[in-house]
Amino acid sequence: MISLFQRHLVFLLCLGLSVAGSLGAYYDYLSFGWMLPFAVLTLLGIYDIVQSKHAVLKNYPITGHIRFLLEAIRPELRQYFWEADHEEVPYSRSARSMVYRRARGINADKSFGTLDNLYDEAHEFISHSIEPVKVDPKSLRITIGGPACTQPYSASLLNISAMSFGALSANAIRALGRGAKAGNFALDTGEGGMSRYHQENGNDTIFEIGTGYFGCRKNDGTFDPEKFAAQAKKPNVKMTLLKLSQGAKPSKGGMLPGAKVSKEIAEARGVPQGQDCISPSKHSAFSGPDGLINFLQQMRELSGGKPVGFKLCVGHLVEVAALVKAMLHTGITPDFIVVDGSEGGTGAAPEEFSDHMGMPLRDGLVVVHNLLRGAGLRDKVKIIASGKIISGFDIVRVLSLGADGINIARGFMFALGCIGSQTCHLGTCPVGITTQDPIRQKALNVKNKGEMVFNFHKNTLISVADILGAAGMASTEELSPARMMRRVSDTRIMNYTSLYHFLLEGELLSGRGTNAEYRTLWDLAKHDSFH
Repeated sequence: MISLFQRHLVFLLCLGLSVAGSLGAYYDYLSFGWMLPFAVLTLLGIYDIVQSKHAVLKNYPITGHIRFLLEAIRPELRQYFWEADHEEVPYSRSARSMVYRRARGINADKSFGTLDNLYDEAHEFISHSIEPVKVDPKSLRITIGGPACTQPYSASLLNISAMSFGALSANAIRALGRGAKAGNFALDTGEGGMSRYHQENGNDTIFEIGTGYFGCRKNDGTFDPEKFAAQAKKPNVKMTLLKLSQGAKPSKGGMLPGAKVSKEIAEARGVPQGQDCISPSKHSAFSGPDGLINFLQQMRELSGGKPVGFKLCVGHLVEVAALVKAMLHTGITPDFIVVDGSEGGTGAAPEEFSDHMGMPLRDGLVVVHNLLRGAGLRDKVKIIASGKIISGFDIVRVLSLGADGINIARGFMFALGCIGSQTCHLGTCPVGITTQDPIRQKALNVKNKGEMVFNFHKNTLISVADILGAAGMASTEELSPARMMRRVSDTRIMNYTSLYHFLLEGELLSGRGTNAEYRTLWDLAKHDSFH
């Protein structure tokens, strides 16, 4: 880990040379002109350290300006030294720039036309209307809560996806919460427990638990109903979520080394300080589809009737079908399901898992939507999509495929000032977001970054409203696969209805459908076993 001394080395060097030059000039060994450049750099370094707008400059005084200098000259030099605007690593420069501008409240419009080749295969667009309508961004909300829910939640269409305290710094969590409070949207705690920073601003919170049951576990690591109820019944907790798998590393456990389990992290997770913190690869609180669905009902009851859901990255399709069959068998339905695509991000994952494990979001979303619809349960369960969504068009695209709401993680990290250094797992985040280093994270100004989180959310929903209005739709409920178009060749464009197969309501129960793949899948699934 780079020390504070190393990060400030150039500043200290300039300071030393300025002092030495001043003494030399005073004793007539040197001229004052010799020390002037170092004096200017020293003053610049002092300004960098005391300012609170740019975390990079605060953590890297003087040298941090190199990044902004390269960014400024990059448009002229990128074809020689850097990736193009739309080259994804994993987010394109164009996408990052859009988020930064929206987060700062700066006009994100672009001039001189699109950089996309609109005749490339796989180019997508939404069909617009000759009679556009006006859509109020504030109306983009959904009500989550099925028949058994006694405390339904009026949620924003867009919320902050799961990011745990420990993976993110305290200041990052506080800034996200501050923005969520101001914008009336929710922050998912991630599976690392609900820390005091999640509750500091009184923002709406989604309490998530995973295989480690952090924040609601017994000493042996098993689920503790009483501790869960104490957390879930807190006024700012609006929903609870059971994580089965996440997109970037589905069905993989993990371990936080004891050296990283600080007093605050231990308090949030309910584990001993300084000891290895294990996340098993599977749950111990239930087994089988029926057991999982009944456990969700227990979570709902323990929370006082608040909405409950589960999150998964789609893997074996028969397992998803088994869950839907278990809903029919038990008569219990979750209030929502979060479908996490394999393109989702994480602080750290094996490259093989990130690249080759799990189903991408749009494909997984269609599967879950179809199975619920085919079983006649779609109107009881909301679907929330998560996985590399960042723009208004990204949101409209997945809504057209069946999603009701959206979760975003990395977009909000960009709003916090993330520069995509991809050092999340090293604890050396240059902007203080994914680190527990108290000095590094101190550079993240909570008030300033909270405003940027609020702005990104607000301006993204404005973009969604503008797209819907231009397409002649007054609400997201009017979206359909037929309105989303994709080029499949130089001379042919098809809509999503032609590209994806969508089941009829109740088709799997009535046998009316003709899709052999889903029929075979449904016949193979068992409500009492995943095998």
